[in-house]
Amino acid sequence: MHTLSPSHRRGTLAGLIAFHIVIIIASNYLVQLPMTLFGWQTTWGAFSFPFIFLATDLTVRLLGKAPARQVIARVMLPALLASYVVSVLFQDGAFQGAASLGEFNSFVGRISLASFLAYVLGQVLDIQVFDRLRRLRQWWIAPAASTVLGNLLDTFAFFSVAFWHSSNPFMAEHWVEIATVDYGVKLSVSLLLFVPLYGMLLNGLMRLLPQRPALA
Repeated sequence: MHTLSPSHRRGTLAGLIAFHIVIIIASNYLVQLPMTLFGWQTTWGAFSFPFIFLATDLTVRLLGKAPARQVIARVMLPALLASYVVSVLFQDGAFQGAASLGEFNSFVGRISLASFLAYVLGQVLDIQVFDRLRRLRQWWIAPAASTVLGNLLDTFAFFSVAFWHSSNPFMAEHWVEIATVDYGVKLSVSLLLFVPLYGMLLNGLMRLLPQRPALA
């Protein structure tokens, strides 16, 4: 585990919290935009959410399990509220106007709640798996395993809570197919792009971040 000075640790945690919130908001918006990939139904959110697992794995590697849990705890409620507001304002990809916030939108509210639950479950599992495997000599095993399991739990928890018997007929009918393809896209993006990117970022950060002597 990398040892940072207190000021750099606080700055790193603040940056990670902001990064998580931005990705959650973007993913909650993009998941409302369906797309067809090789004849299968999925959403644009499949391409954005894997960034969170990259950030979480780097947090555990550099700072440890406890700081990674602090990030999750501080992200949960702000991300839930911000996701709802942004998703209502831009529902179905079009700006709905500030007046849309005057009445509770149960469809978007359900998506935001599903995102909240899936985020917590997926990230906690990701941290547990990664922390157990990060001491292996093969650096890629920990991020790959945590990505496979974390995305699996996150994806199916989100789609089942958000769209099972949804008021949106398309999502209610296709959520299992969309969730399966979404998971496949996330895995492909993560294993082909984000795991190698994780290795590059880790090497760069280990050289750039200032260190202080570790306590005995």
